[in-house]
Amino acid sequence: MKIAHVNMFFYPTIGGVEQVMHELAKRQVKDGHEVHVYCCDSDKYSRIRKKYEIVDGIHIHRHRYWFRLSLSTFIWPGLLLTLPFKKFDIIHSHVSGHAYILFAGIASIINGAKHIHTTHCPWTDAFRNWKVKIPLLFTNLILNRVSYRLIDKVIAITPWELKTLYKLISKRKVCVIPNGMDDLLLKKIAKNDFKAKYKIKSKLVLFFGRLNPTKGPDKFVLAAKEILKDKKDVTFVIRGPDEGMLDTVKKLIGKEKRIILLEPTRDKKEIAKMYQAADVYVMPSYREGLPLTLFEAMASGLPIVASPVNGIPYEMEDNVNGLFSEYGNIKELKNNIIKILDNKKLAEKFSINNKKKAENYTWGSINDRYMKEYRLLLAKKQVF
Repeated sequence: MKIAHVNMFFYPTIGGVEQVMHELAKRQVKDGHEVHVYCCDSDKYSRIRKKYEIVDGIHIHRHRYWFRLSLSTFIWPGLLLTLPFKKFDIIHSHVSGHAYILFAGIASIINGAKHIHTTHCPWTDAFRNWKVKIPLLFTNLILNRVSYRLIDKVIAITPWELKTLYKLISKRKVCVIPNGMDDLLLKKIAKNDFKAKYKIKSKLVLFFGRLNPTKGPDKFVLAAKEILKDKKDVTFVIRGPDEGMLDTVKKLIGKEKRIILLEPTRDKKEIAKMYQAADVYVMPSYREGLPLTLFEAMASGLPIVASPVNGIPYEMEDNVNGLFSEYGNIKELKNNIIKILDNKKLAEKFSINNKKKAENYTWGSINDRYMKEYRLLLAKKQVF
């Protein structure tokens, strides 16, 4: 099978969508398929010079972007000059609301491929300012409606999206496949030196994600500082790439040595060590699709404190996998973190439940579900 994945960014960009694509593509290559990725030539911050390379057996094609509209939105019309004229069985686009989704649909018509699209849950506008909401109005009313006419199958990552999707496309063309996690996280690290490396001798509370306003890293720091007023036996670790909040987070941390800000990493073993060294994972976001870190934390046996937003309540149950805290409620966030830290029996309950749940979300099983949808689409193509 010849497969093309299309998205705004890919390797070396660090992000959930990029990781989903990489995990799927690697497994598809391993299974003997020819896999290509088409993206723009930016890592969000600077232009990438190398326009073509092969990484993990994946052919990466980077198109020169003409201009950018925001941190995560670039315009790269060159895709229309390449993808339509390459022969693929499957064109798999990612993240709704971008022009390249329409381009991928046009390409699928020209080269006879089947077009499958994973939304990655972009339907969360409540906290966006008016400068962003105006172009989003155009996207929702026109671009998405036109683009979706050229999609053969839509994959929602959470049932939360279905109400929105049914306004754009027939129910029979929609199914739900969640995100996953690396089964490395299910295996206990024999000699975990994470705490020793960073000289941590206390309990550890972790924030791992992009330093983006949507993720609430500032709320994590505010809750940490409140906890540290009364508890001296806790260390808070923040790790992730900067997306506009690094300076704010640094300013909030100030001279507090028990809040440690680490450089981002894509080293899977280092990430596994970090999760397994932690006692609580915190996700104080104001919007989420279905974060990969949710399943990664579960696989690591971590109790979770999270905002009950968008896709999260469909996979995490309050007082079963962890505790919910409303976004921005620092007092509730603080109290829930302390509740888990101080109640060993409760923490063990969450840990056991989470490890068991995570077994159903390995990338191998998630890729199998995608490949089933690919084959069903190609079978229909042969019949009709």
